[in-house]
Amino acid sequence: MSKICQSPNPTAPVSALDLELEISPPMASTSRWWWSSWAPLPSSSSCRHHKGGDGWGLGGPVVVKAVGWLLLAGLLFRVLFSFPSSPPEISSKEKCNLFDGEWVPNPSGPAYTNKTCRFIDGHQNCMLNGRPDMSYLHWKWRPYDCELPQFDEVRFLTAMRNKSWGLIGDSILRNQIQSLICLLSKAEEPVDVYHDKEYRNRRWHFQSYNFTVSLVWSPFLVKSAVFENENGQSTSEIQLHLDILDPIWSNQYENFDYVVIAGGQWFLKIAVYWENGRVIGCHYCKDKKLPELGFEQLYRRTLQQVFRFIGSSNHKPVVLFRTWAPDHFENGEWYNGGTCSQVSPYKKGEYRGNDIDHIMRPIELEEFRKAMAALGGSQNAANLKLLDTYSLSSMRPDGHVGPYRYPFVKGDKDAKSVQNDCLHWCVPGPIDAWNDLVMEMVLN
Repeated sequence: MSKICQSPNPTAPVSALDLELEISPPMASTSRWWWSSWAPLPSSSSCRHHKGGDGWGLGGPVVVKAVGWLLLAGLLFRVLFSFPSSPPEISSKEKCNLFDGEWVPNPSGPAYTNKTCRFIDGHQNCMLNGRPDMSYLHWKWRPYDCELPQFDEVRFLTAMRNKSWGLIGDSILRNQIQSLICLLSKAEEPVDVYHDKEYRNRRWHFQSYNFTVSLVWSPFLVKSAVFENENGQSTSEIQLHLDILDPIWSNQYENFDYVVIAGGQWFLKIAVYWENGRVIGCHYCKDKKLPELGFEQLYRRTLQQVFRFIGSSNHKPVVLFRTWAPDHFENGEWYNGGTCSQVSPYKKGEYRGNDIDHIMRPIELEEFRKAMAALGGSQNAANLKLLDTYSLSSMRPDGHVGPYRYPFVKGDKDAKSVQNDCLHWCVPGPIDAWNDLVMEMVLN
């Protein structure tokens, strides 16, 4: 019998660590780059005094007293040795680390395609954009000690009746929400009830369930001013206010019953840092006479602010903190010819990560553990969960968009003019497993 899947104790150490094409209306959006018990005493039995020859074979008060002492000694022995040597488990359910496992073949293929879902952003619609191989669609994530059920859209929507979700972060969260909307639309297509001019912030409503899903664009999680076009080309340095949480999400926080929040990728960009209303330094701004502050400690400080806000808020949503999303660029980066040409998953331990992974991931895990320790046994501690997608994602170099970010012209695959996207994921693709995990963590 399979063990019952549960997310692991968030304070415990975390190991370091899926056709047919049809043109469908893309999900409009920008292409921006870049969560002792005591044993009961034995029941007493009354002792009758027996006369000699009534079955005991012996008689007299001395014998009776000796027998009484023997019975008492036996009773004490049973009581003493009935105590457990260690506190028993509170729950009889065996725990399973959902994030420790392997990718196994899945002949049935993906839960949806661009033929059945019209909510896929053009930049992640690898099928529509001409990706010829389909092998990346035929894998599923399997934890070592249990089974991870496939996303059940009807069950999820039924459980989330009259609820509201907010996914807060950058384009990786937008990538995930495309997968979520496609999975849910198998049961009911949502109504697009809001979007801003750039389609960065959006809201969908599933009318039969009165269920709302919101995408909240906040790439730094703290207040920022960004001067970039949809291709990541900047006209000025980003202005980042390290001591002010981004009001775009913090002012909406109380509207959500469930939150998925993540960040990190944008901290690698050129930025000027502000604190207390003044400039205190920058990251990689060579032409300015400002102290170089790097990005590591600034990301750490941001997470500390985010977790403090969650812990001190009177509103108690379930919060899934999603961990760092790995990329698989080879022979360069996105801006200088990097590619990702793998066509099959890595095996466990085959991918060791890159330098940035080894910086950002430990920061996230350390700050999450500190946040859980600070929360202690409060309700917020029960509601804050680690959605650790790093390990399973790091094994899928074949699932990225690669050169199929835009409609692919045959023969241009190796041309230097074709930009590869080895950070975002094809939809459908490995990112669907993230939402399988979300459902398991929230409902089971």
